[in-house]
Amino acid sequence: MSKKENGFFAEFKKFIMRGNVMDMAVGVIVGGAFTAIVTSLNEDILTPIMGIFGGTDFSYLKVTLGSGENAPTLMYGNFITAIINFLITALVIFVIIKLINKANDKVSSKFSKGEEEEAAPTEKECPYCKTMIHIDATRCPNCTSELDK
Repeated sequence: MSKKENGFFAEFKKFIMRGNVMDMAVGVIVGGAFTAIVTSLNEDILTPIMGIFGGTDFSYLKVTLGSGENAPTLMYGNFITAIINFLITALVIFVIIKLINKANDKVSSKFSKGEEEEAAPTEKECPYCKTMIHIDATRCPNCTSELDK
């Protein structure tokens, strides 16, 4: 039985220590911190500003279903706040990814320009027989015609 446990735990340890699992864990932690920042931005800054213009703080919007102390309450203001948080998060992620892609395009275009400049043609076409020959050839090896320099 201990052999199976060692095998199971060894396999689990191998799974956890793989690079992509660790990257994902870091992403989840950073994502949680980022969500807290966006939530604070929405609740502490944007909602009060929108309250000035609309006269309402979304977090307090609710509908009571029924009467009495224990009547269920729909807190639709919290739902509106969650939607705003999502939209802000999506916008920020979109902008970040757009900037990263733009930077990657600039870097890759610099590398591809360098590769294009280095790759000079090594062959040319014989004007008489239309076969491809070495660029430095002065006579075509196929039709034996003399070539202009």
